[in-house]
This record gives sequence, C-alpha cells and structure tokens, in this order.
Amino acid sequence: MTQSLAIRVRQHRGHVLITVAGEIDIATAPLLRDRLAPLAAAGRPVIADLTGVTFIDAAGLGVLAGAAGKAAASGGSLHVVTARQRVRRAFAVTGLDRTIPLARTRAEALASLHAGPGGTQPPAGPLARDR
Repeated sequence: MTQSLAIRVRQHRGHVLITVAGEIDIATAPLLRDRLAPLAAAGRPVIADLTGVTFIDAAGLGVLAGAAGKAAASGGSLHVVTARQRVRRAFAVTGLDRTIPLARTRAEALASLHAGPGGTQPPAGPLARDR
C-alpha cells in the first residue's frame, strides 16, 4: 500500500517554496520529480519544505540530488527544511547533507538563502511575500 504524496508550490519574492507531505519512496518519487525538476531548472532558489515527510528512501534522495544539480547548473539553489531525525539521518548517511543545505525551519532556510555563499548579503525586502 502506497501512501499519497501532497505537494504544494508557492512563488515568493526571491524564491520558490515547495511543501511536501507524506512518504517519498519509489512509488511517489516520480511525482516529486515532475513538480521539482522544472522549478530547480528555472534558476531561482528553491526551498523544499519536507517537514511533513515521514519517510524518504533512495529514490526520493535521488530526486532531491538531481534537483540540486539542475538548480546549480541553472544558477539557482536547492535548500531543504526538515527537523525530522529519520529524514535528516538519510541525508547524513548518504552524504547528501554536504551537497544540499539542510535547515530545521523555514526561517533558518531563508536566513541561509539570503546570506548567500559568502554569508554577508542582507535580505532584499520582505522574505516571504507572495507574488
């Protein structure tokens, strides 16, 4: 029995937020890939909020790794939000936490995003205003 995956995308000033809830596994990873890949390839920063994700397997991690690569190649970035220990451990065990910035909250991800690579850029305007 496969649990469904809920995905919501919101455009914000300066970034795109994709909120995911449910289980990301071999059955649901293609749905996530279909929604995330075009966002990552658009060249804007993407924050993937996985707070509602209860399980992630290698297929899900592969989707996120692929999206991070597309984002980097397009001049964007991918940041992941999760405080769930099981999900964070999957990133750590695979070393993906060294490639994709992990944050425990959206606020932490936004601060990291706006700090930029050098950590010195101030936020430009309101952080989460919808377009």
